[in-house]
Amino acid sequence: MKLTDQVIKTFKTAKVFRENQDVINSINFSPQGDTLISSSDDDQIVIYDCQNGTPKKNLNSKKYGVGLINYTHAQNTAIHSSTKVDDTLRYLSLHDNKYIRYFPGHTKKVVSLCMSPIDDTFISGSLDKTIRLWDLRSPNCHGLMHLPGRPVAGFDPEGLIFAAGINSEQIKLYDLRSFDKGPFATFKLQADRDCDWTGLKFSPDGKLILLSTNGQTLRLVDAFQGGPLQTFMGFTNNKKIALEASFTPDSQFVLNGSTDGKVHIWNTETGSKVCVLTSDHTAPIQCMQFNPKYMMMASACTHMGFWLPNLDDM
Repeated sequence: MKLTDQVIKTFKTAKVFRENQDVINSINFSPQGDTLISSSDDDQIVIYDCQNGTPKKNLNSKKYGVGLINYTHAQNTAIHSSTKVDDTLRYLSLHDNKYIRYFPGHTKKVVSLCMSPIDDTFISGSLDKTIRLWDLRSPNCHGLMHLPGRPVAGFDPEGLIFAAGINSEQIKLYDLRSFDKGPFATFKLQADRDCDWTGLKFSPDGKLILLSTNGQTLRLVDAFQGGPLQTFMGFTNNKKIALEASFTPDSQFVLNGSTDGKVHIWNTETGSKVCVLTSDHTAPIQCMQFNPKYMMMASACTHMGFWLPNLDDM
């Protein structure tokens, strides 16, 4: 089935899971789309089976806490940031809940974490005003950048380039093979005076960059020229929190939650809002992603919701 405006409008909550007692910080679909992993403020890591629509495994990180979490390319492993003890990143075996490696360096909360789409490289950004490049095979970072403001970063879909958002007003593009030589492109955008950038994602086709904020605005930028393309508004964020926005796999739509528990979806080409979906969420939807392989999306506040199209509505 192809995603169209009409299909998007039929999405409804098919499953709701209430395993967590606290706010879900982060969600991440596996590259194959068969599972989804989540982390929450109550130190839980929950893995969901996307094909059966059931919780598959519950793990705990009581000692270190768990902030942001990403699957790696190795089977049954993930990296996550910490909320207790220190701000070390940790490489976890999901099979036996044991740590494979630690990545020390950040001295304040990690607010950006992204795994390369092609290899063992990953990137992190912290409120200590640094972005660090890592390799899962080594505990030492192999790239360190000091940047003003709250840093956000992400890889392009080919894993050859990464973008860093600087001080909520500039995007710098780096070639991974020569990042120490500095950015090969810098895009200066109009600064958001009333909010900070909290997320940066390339579209799956590599043509667009999506900037999330802790305000009531999302920005879509041309990934090649840096020109502003669309501004998405109309959702509520009256708590000034980081609301995750994401692309659909075909790069045609952007989805974003809101503090009133609704889901807003826009068309990336026209900039028009396709629909606002009402959910079972009673708290702010901080996490929102579309499955990379299946016709499914997930949203999270203190509980998890799986969305499927309802073709009877068409």
